[in-house]
Amino acid sequence: MTSNMDTGDGRLLAKLLEPLATNNGHTESSLSNVRFMRSDMSIPRHPVVYEPSIVIIAQGHKTGYLGNQVYRYDPYNYLVLSVPLPFECETCGTPGEPLLGVVIGVDVTIVSELLLEMDDNYSLSGSVTRGIYSMQLTYELVNATARLLKVLRHPLDGRILGPQIVREIIYRVLCGEQGGALRSLAARHSRFGQIAKALKRMHTEYNSELDINMLASEANMSVSSFHSNFKAVTDVSPLQYLKSIRLHKARMLMIQDGIGVSNAATRVGYESASQFSREFKRYFGFSPSDAVAKMV
Repeated sequence: MTSNMDTGDGRLLAKLLEPLATNNGHTESSLSNVRFMRSDMSIPRHPVVYEPSIVIIAQGHKTGYLGNQVYRYDPYNYLVLSVPLPFECETCGTPGEPLLGVVIGVDVTIVSELLLEMDDNYSLSGSVTRGIYSMQLTYELVNATARLLKVLRHPLDGRILGPQIVREIIYRVLCGEQGGALRSLAARHSRFGQIAKALKRMHTEYNSELDINMLASEANMSVSSFHSNFKAVTDVSPLQYLKSIRLHKARMLMIQDGIGVSNAATRVGYESASQFSREFKRYFGFSPSDAVAKMV
């Protein structure tokens, strides 16, 4: 039995997150799969890419846009992504009341282990579901998150006690009304599982010459079926997805590693720097050189 949270639960999480989320953007924790989130300003809608994760917001709010769907995550609703997914995101925060949140990475191994221990009411689903959804927070999920934040205040406590609490949080999400997307992720031979496998390969081998016919064959689907199932999960075609991932990776190479535009284009798989620049500006709304200048 689960119960819905109240405003006091959100204030508790915000109080716990304030000293942990010290940087605008993301702050790493003592666990590799847990990060803290902070924004002292509102950020207009812009392209982002999230890894498979559970995002819990304690203060402020974010709004995600994927196709015609809108996903709000705030002190009452959390966001779950079961696959790596590019979408558009808007952030609401102020210096006096910054956005505060925690991002918990989803490990398919943990999902699989939990499902083996759960009863038939939570059996694997082979259906194709969208790779993103938002759900109402429950007291049980907030309580587990609060305990995680408390142990993460001390690095040794976090490393020793944190993994089991992360496991509990993933379990709570699996038991939720929309936990099917995570359950389907563990069904490796289902249509969703095969698409998730293709997405992971595209996400990690973005600089390779990935052939869509080959990916469809590896997923045991016809090309048309692969396209249809791929779009059901991501709302975009395989080529659009690959382009988005390449552009995001190139942006990170330029901003974080100081790599030049032409070199970044080559590293993510573009043969033409001019084509890369055109597609980058069309996608982000500014040129690659502007992206670098903003960080100087």
